[in-house]
Amino acid sequence: MGNPKAFLTIHRQEAGYRPVHDRIEDFSEVEQTLNSADRKNQASRCMDCGVPFCHWACPVGNKQPEWQDLLYRGKWREAYMILAETCDFPEFTGRICPALCEKSCVLKLSADEPVTIRENEAAIMEAAFREGYVKPVSLKRNGKKVAVVGSGPAGLTVANRLNHKGYEVTVYEKHELPGGLLRFGIPNFKLSKVVIDRRIRLMREEGINFVLNTEIGKDIPAKDLVEKYDAVCIAIGAEVPRDLPIEGRDMKGIYFALELLGQQNRVLEGIIPQSEDLISAKGKKVLVIGGGDTGSDCVGTCNRHGAAKITQIEIMPKPPVHDNPQTPWPMYPMVLKTSSSHEEGCERRWLLNAIRFIGEKNRLKAVEVEEVTWKRDENGRMQMLPTGKKEVIDADLVFLAMGFVHPALEGIVSELGLTVDARKNIAVDSLQKSNVDKVFACGDATTGASLVVKAMAAGKKTAEAIDRYLK
Repeated sequence: MGNPKAFLTIHRQEAGYRPVHDRIEDFSEVEQTLNSADRKNQASRCMDCGVPFCHWACPVGNKQPEWQDLLYRGKWREAYMILAETCDFPEFTGRICPALCEKSCVLKLSADEPVTIRENEAAIMEAAFREGYVKPVSLKRNGKKVAVVGSGPAGLTVANRLNHKGYEVTVYEKHELPGGLLRFGIPNFKLSKVVIDRRIRLMREEGINFVLNTEIGKDIPAKDLVEKYDAVCIAIGAEVPRDLPIEGRDMKGIYFALELLGQQNRVLEGIIPQSEDLISAKGKKVLVIGGGDTGSDCVGTCNRHGAAKITQIEIMPKPPVHDNPQTPWPMYPMVLKTSSSHEEGCERRWLLNAIRFIGEKNRLKAVEVEEVTWKRDENGRMQMLPTGKKEVIDADLVFLAMGFVHPALEGIVSELGLTVDARKNIAVDSLQKSNVDKVFACGDATTGASLVVKAMAAGKKTAEAIDRYLK
């Protein structure tokens, strides 16, 4: 701890976003950066707490106080080396992680000015790539082969960890490019795909083989994979979006959120769909159903399309604005989050349940919604109650952003006979092992939709479990 009084004299300084009028004209990253001097000052605010709650809250176990101190001292290479020990892809989490560490920072509790851990993390990694600290390494092979099905954050972490342990790793991806949800779910204005390409290029140079446009259970029999490899890891994500089966659902103009987000990211990659399949919000009234991050991403995308009006509705109550006694420190606070996309233009409403899609000639024109309330039943569970107060919201486009329910149960899951739990996620034991010999599973496929950083944490555990199994 180089400056024990910095937290008393230096305030939290965030890099902030590009101006709204500028950023809605493109899909470049909205977040700005600080210069190196300011970044070192921000790192100096870390108090090296006796109990580092930031470390406690981080799913991948980052050693924040250690690399904050090194960053403050200008030892960027050493900071990178400590960070890379625990986090496989800090360039991803430094951009899109909700920073559970910052919410548990003691300075969050005492002054509501936590250390800018996430931004510092991103800065360290960009310096590492820029200065050439990140280089492919030559790895000694142990003669064993592992297949990873899915190239999202969980699958990439498993592949990266096992590759560095000497295994020959092949990653199978059913889409055109690797990255999973990072590639086709998160907008470029939050995570530039150049950042993903840079990492994939490094992984290839270190010996990982990526097989694209190949769906296991369809293009290649799953059993062939199990026979060919010493171990197989299933990291296919949650995949199946939650639907809204109400009257009028089959009308044109109603899409799942990832249909919009995935298509937009493909367009930016030069993968252009047929004109009749192209989703455009230009000049249209848009309704986003679902108040989470995916819904927010739809808002930002539609703003860049030039939508005439965007409304986002949520069935749950509006969260508290600043503090929530239900989630006290050091827990992650369930409070109102206003994203960069919301700042660009969006009407947000809560306690509304969509009950009917309205249209003409099979084309969406509006959505009927009803106000609801929530109360606990005799078992303490939250119960939704309709109020009878209904209204109609005009909408030319609707995007369903209500989360995901389970992985696709056909294909590899059914062919291998993998056990699924009550939520229809792949069941694993405490060692990430499935009910099928040689087959492991991790990430959203086992837990349901969660955070990128939690998927990466699961990938770390699964790589360790596969290594123990093969030894």
